Amino acid sequence: MEKDIIPAPSSTELKGKLFVEAHLAKHKAYCPYSNFRVGAAILTSTGKIYSGCNIENASYALATCAERTALVKAVSEGEHSFEKIAITSDVESSFTGPCGSCRQTLAEFGLDLDVYLVNPKNESKHFKLRELLPLAFTPRDLQKSRTSHDIIE
Repeated sequence: MEKDIIPAPSSTELKGKLFVEAHLAKHKAYCPYSNFRVGAAILTSTGKIYSGCNIENASYALATCAERTALVKAVSEGEHSFEKIAITSDVESSFTGPCGSCRQTLAEFGLDLDVYLVNPKNESKHFKLRELLPLAFTPRDLQKSRTSHDIIE
């Protein structure tokens, strides 16, 4: 019995699904202190999408951002290669970008990641992660030669 060949989703279809998953994740946010909901969805190189929301804590520093929640879910399932991430919030007048900590955490897996900032109207802005984190510190920096000799005058 011959099976029908199902075409792979187009880039536009994947991006649309990614945006929807980010919006859905936003509605699961636990943010009783700021009431600032954020959702994120990350697309792996294997075609899987993992979503996450922000999770606040009474000890504010322990809050987890949506981007890191999505990334942790993906990595804990064995994924290490990522193509795109969509990030959304309830802010209509502008686009919510990832915080510095999330930018650095995402950079661990590569600076060529496509980052889409999506507003509630599903309008988006696109960046490469390297644009959002210039002079990033990455695993490659740990391979560079170093010296223990300082010139002090």
